[in-house]
Amino acid sequence: MQAMKSESSRTPHLPRTPHTPHTPHTPHMLREIHEQPDALQRALEMNGVVAQRIAAAVARRGVQVIVLAGRGTSDHAALYGQYLLQHLTGIPVALATPSLYTLFGAPFQLQRALVIGISQSGESPDIVEVIAQSRAAGALTVAVTNRQDSPLANAADETLFCAAGAELSVAATKTYTTTCALLALLAASLPGGERLLPHLPRLPALMRAALATEETVAGAVVRYVHARDCIVLGRGFQYSTARETALKLAETCYVIAMPFSSADFRHGPAALVERGLPVILFAPPGRTAPDSLALLGWLRERGADCTVIGEERHPLEQATTAIALDLPRLSEDTERGGEVQVDELLAPLPYIVPGQFFAVYLALAKGLNPDQPRGLTKVTHTR
Repeated sequence: MQAMKSESSRTPHLPRTPHTPHTPHTPHMLREIHEQPDALQRALEMNGVVAQRIAAAVARRGVQVIVLAGRGTSDHAALYGQYLLQHLTGIPVALATPSLYTLFGAPFQLQRALVIGISQSGESPDIVEVIAQSRAAGALTVAVTNRQDSPLANAADETLFCAAGAELSVAATKTYTTTCALLALLAASLPGGERLLPHLPRLPALMRAALATEETVAGAVVRYVHARDCIVLGRGFQYSTARETALKLAETCYVIAMPFSSADFRHGPAALVERGLPVILFAPPGRTAPDSLALLGWLRERGADCTVIGEERHPLEQATTAIALDLPRLSEDTERGGEVQVDELLAPLPYIVPGQFFAVYLALAKGLNPDQPRGLTKVTHTR
């Protein structure tokens, strides 16, 4: 599992840097990463009224549980939504098991449930079925999709529209972050989430700041051209970021990327660590920071090759490869009065950007086309 490549290795041809314009040969995936700040702004501006209408229906129906359904990238956005919605509202939030709807016909008691189906295309048959059956069972249903006229949107009571524009790369980027932003908007519209609402307009600025990591990532990936596997770690709100980064590496670079919560990682998977094992660790400021720093020290003692994505000096100094984010602060303190601050709640959106860059530039360094992974299509039909 040795990852490193010699310093004399040839640097791959990269289609652009932050200081050069896009060319006709720039991968769609890279263009779409750069489109995310504008896409987020559109998504937030277009969906405020719908989010308030959903919040009113939640109160009117006395919703007691929230269920989110998605596959792949959409499931990772749902995981972020699970953490955020439950933390802010206190309502129990679960990830759906679509096969129980489509293959096993299990009955559900959903009269006081909010069920959210997430699909970029709105065409995933199992997610459409989850929404259709949940609505028939009495649930309030919401679609989150990039197609307003899709089967998913038609099946739901309400639709939150990503407004990301056409996404031409098979690997999703802007539809992931716009979905996360819409789930944050919904959370901010529900009781308990009010403190988040005034900060959402600053999400595009956070994304633009994260785009500044491009040059660092593009230079770092050469080290990992021959890596066959890696571990991706994040905890709490960043667990979704770890899972989405691992998926991007698997589908664009054909790397066996295994994501774990850094807490779960200690319960067995840590036995995988050996000298040279590539590990990507998301280490933002906040309540998970002490645990991340301790785990990083443990990994380095065992010779792991650690890429650290973070803002604070201490974890970055311990990294084999440091990817520093310089994000504008949304609150003065990481914690105030025992509350988790909005910086930590919204950090998964800018933090995924270096993960996306890592996937696209590593694919290019390996001579692969990140827009057309082998064996994959943009719309996946599962039941």
